[in-house]
Amino acid sequence: MHSYLRAIGFSDINHRLDLNQLVDKILENSKKKRIVKINDKVSIVEISMEFAEGLGITLRGEQDIYGDFYMEHYFPYLQNQIVSTREEVSINKRVDTEAYTGMCDDYRLGVSLIFYLQNVVEYLEKKKQGISLKTSFPISLAALSLEGRILLPIAMDEVQVRNISAETKHRNNLIAEAKKGNQDAIDSLTIDDIDLYATVSRRSKKEDIYSIVDTCFIPYGSESDNYSIIATIKECNQIINSYTSEEMYDMQLSCNDIDFRLCINKEDLLGEPLVGRRFKGNIWMQGNMGFNESVK
Repeated sequence: MHSYLRAIGFSDINHRLDLNQLVDKILENSKKKRIVKINDKVSIVEISMEFAEGLGITLRGEQDIYGDFYMEHYFPYLQNQIVSTREEVSINKRVDTEAYTGMCDDYRLGVSLIFYLQNVVEYLEKKKQGISLKTSFPISLAALSLEGRILLPIAMDEVQVRNISAETKHRNNLIAEAKKGNQDAIDSLTIDDIDLYATVSRRSKKEDIYSIVDTCFIPYGSESDNYSIIATIKECNQIINSYTSEEMYDMQLSCNDIDFRLCINKEDLLGEPLVGRRFKGNIWMQGNMGFNESVK
């Protein structure tokens, strides 16, 4: 069973028989099908079905010349309509299945962002057409979570918010210059990191760490697209899975100035999510790339 089925409201699917019934329902009722022809005998197919707005399951596999579909794997998905970042992306195929991950560098995060690519068929179509993918594309990020909790926000006045925004912008510029080989920028970042470490070490003796760290985005576990985050809640709604009637929280989060959508089963979230509060938990990051909207 896919670990994150629970996150989109399928917590009762624990056996292969239950999964097969769900797959059969998707094959019978899905109205969303994408195909890309690989050669004269085989095509790659994605069959998707939504169970709430922008939330559902995709089956991916091969279709032969007779129209028979052979499922290779499936995954729960969550689609975000907001562009999270625009960066040049390196796309890599997983060794064991027809699944792909994207990797890009966004200065705001401080680490390479790796996400599970949702729209593989579109990618394969562009690759087949020979269109250059070495350019920046708009990326809409979304995440699923199996466990999370709500933290109160850090109290800050308008002056502090403006100062943090200015400092963040300055730091991003320094990182960009450092990646170009600017030694002054590298030295400045090194000094800033030393000062930051000293400040955190001093304050952590008397303060709770979550009153010092506002947001964070850290790789988690052995999977490359899993992260441990603390993010600010910008929007929050409750949605219902039309198949199981389970309730979920649908949130728009902001982490290090990057906005993305997150879904978590209501039973797996500790605390009441409200705008301005923070979400802390482990997530599986997904991304949808706008291949038709490249930025030169």
